[in-house]
Amino acid sequence: MRNRFACLVANLAAHLLPTDLLSTGPHVTSRFFRLLIGQLLLVLACVLPQAAHAADGVEIQRWLIEASDEGYRLNAKYSFELPHDMEDTLGYGVTLYFTTEIEFTRPRWYWFDEKAIVKRQTISLSYNVLTRQYHVTVDGNVRQTFSSLDDALLRIRSPNRWVVAPRGALEVGKTYNVKLSMGLDPNYVSKPLKVTALNSSEWRLASDKKIFQYKAE
Repeated sequence: MRNRFACLVANLAAHLLPTDLLSTGPHVTSRFFRLLIGQLLLVLACVLPQAAHAADGVEIQRWLIEASDEGYRLNAKYSFELPHDMEDTLGYGVTLYFTTEIEFTRPRWYWFDEKAIVKRQTISLSYNVLTRQYHVTVDGNVRQTFSSLDDALLRIRSPNRWVVAPRGALEVGKTYNVKLSMGLDPNYVSKPLKVTALNSSEWRLASDKKIFQYKAE
């Protein structure tokens, strides 16, 4: 374990350490060490046992498809608790990313199911240590600011209805199988930690796939 941890620290230094640290000034140097500590906490979240609630994952509490003039919107609500180790990483400048994926398929008796729509939405959660505010950003565009972590997480748990399929993408009157999932996205973890995050059974904050049917209107 000690050797593995030392290798991860070395990898972090190689990827995050500026080439001329002395010329960057105290503020940049301080920021670097906050990021380094945050990444180290993320390592510990991956390799150390978690509290029991962390294994509960994400529960999809509401899953509705609503037809509108703009297209078909997803009305969803999720329930989850952020592990304490993940809260700590936010305080050191590490951004967390949550990705929702929805897929519409139509069964065909003579061939594989027709995959009509696959849509993803990624919401990032970050913390500004200077302003002591949390930021929630949807697909890199829409950004909201919150004074508390609870309020920021509420925005992620109950996202705005978003268009998952334009009008005409689904055939009216036909029934589609829908798969919905949501969770912390390990693909956005920094390169030195990606392998550890993907292979760690203790660090998974994701839902099971919710499968239901929708008759297009």
